Amino acid sequence: MIERYSYPEMRRIWEPANRYRKWLEVELLVAEGWAEVGRIPREAAAALRRNGDRLLARDFDFGAIVQRALELEGEAPGFVPKPGQPVIRHDLIAFLTAVSEHLGEERRYLHFGVTSYDIEDTALCLLMRESCDLLKEAAEHLAEAIRARAREHKWTPMIGRTHGVHAEPITFGLKLAVWLAELERDIGRLSQARESVNVGMASGPVGSYGTVDPRVEEYVCGRLGLSLPKATSQIVQRDRHAHYVTTLAILAGSLERFATEVRNLQRTEILEVEEPFRKGQRGSSAMPHKRNPMTCERITGLARIVRSYVTPALENMAQWHERDLTNSSVERIILPDGSVLVDYMLRKLTDVVRGLVVYPDHMRENLERLKGLVMSEHVMLALVDRGMDKDEAYQTVQALAMQAFESGADFRDLVRADETISAKLSEDELAACFDYARHLRRVEVAYERMGL
Repeated sequence: MIERYSYPEMRRIWEPANRYRKWLEVELLVAEGWAEVGRIPREAAAALRRNGDRLLARDFDFGAIVQRALELEGEAPGFVPKPGQPVIRHDLIAFLTAVSEHLGEERRYLHFGVTSYDIEDTALCLLMRESCDLLKEAAEHLAEAIRARAREHKWTPMIGRTHGVHAEPITFGLKLAVWLAELERDIGRLSQARESVNVGMASGPVGSYGTVDPRVEEYVCGRLGLSLPKATSQIVQRDRHAHYVTTLAILAGSLERFATEVRNLQRTEILEVEEPFRKGQRGSSAMPHKRNPMTCERITGLARIVRSYVTPALENMAQWHERDLTNSSVERIILPDGSVLVDYMLRKLTDVVRGLVVYPDHMRENLERLKGLVMSEHVMLALVDRGMDKDEAYQTVQALAMQAFESGADFRDLVRADETISAKLSEDELAACFDYARHLRRVEVAYERMGL
């Protein structure tokens, strides 16, 4: 089902073939590192590189290596081993066996001195690094879409709501600018997560370098552009992976927030914006009139899945001594699925923002629904400016506000007719209290800070 919610670029990163290719590249670099320090013959390392590159070449069916490795491991779908055929039940050994079938005598130096997670964890960090780059690119596309719509609607007035209730005027552009500021923080967090997972290792069993020269690790990490760990056990410590997954969850939370806002503003009683509804699209199998915010609802639902991955990612941090295997099965699900889902959510929300239908007339109608009531604070502050006690001003305005709310009267008319207020404020001063443009003039500040 995950294929339904994925785009090919991210899916390719996490496909078994790409993971196995990364394993092979790390193995080849380990051999080259050993040759550099003089522990194995350079000719053997060169032969491994030559034959390894042949397996990695575009014209080679690397899928056959994957299939063979899965059969040896005993995990190939539908594969039934022949009687007496050994089943290795170890993913890396199965892979190395499959690769070795395509090598010559140099195979004796494949996986020399290192342990499984020297290879697998280094490769996994490469996959997370690639995912961070792709997610950052997708997030920047969304940011540009939001930026364009924020500029378009900088001065499009609408009512701001708190607790779901009309509060005071804002502009739709300001709402989008707030989205953009949050998304920019998400992009910064992706960069931080990339730095956290951009690490490799080749320190041998339990991380003591007992069977590996540290210079081999330096060679491997240097060639792959990975940072050297200050110290490791037999694995890369899982706080790095937890950092990655929590970053995905926070980003998904932002996308859910934006999508939820669209869903609320698309409610029939509000209908200030609407996600794209394209020709030929159908909203309901029963009701021809329906135009539902289905994409934003999907994004909201998928955010719940991504968020659920945080707890297992944090629990993976606790390992028995130098290494156990409790993290492995978890990461085979949460890392690829979380990456694929957030990438999908980013791209779908970008489509929504670019095609978002905005109804400024409806925004104006809703802004006027309470007949000036939402400007009550301006009247109160103007009275304070003219010397009235703050609490007295509040009670005076609130009494008129409640009268307007309960009777449906125009709040502006009630204010103008009130003798206490008219004794303090002129007609021009009262008009200024109800001037939306005056209220919204400092929206410019946020735009300047955002560089919009």
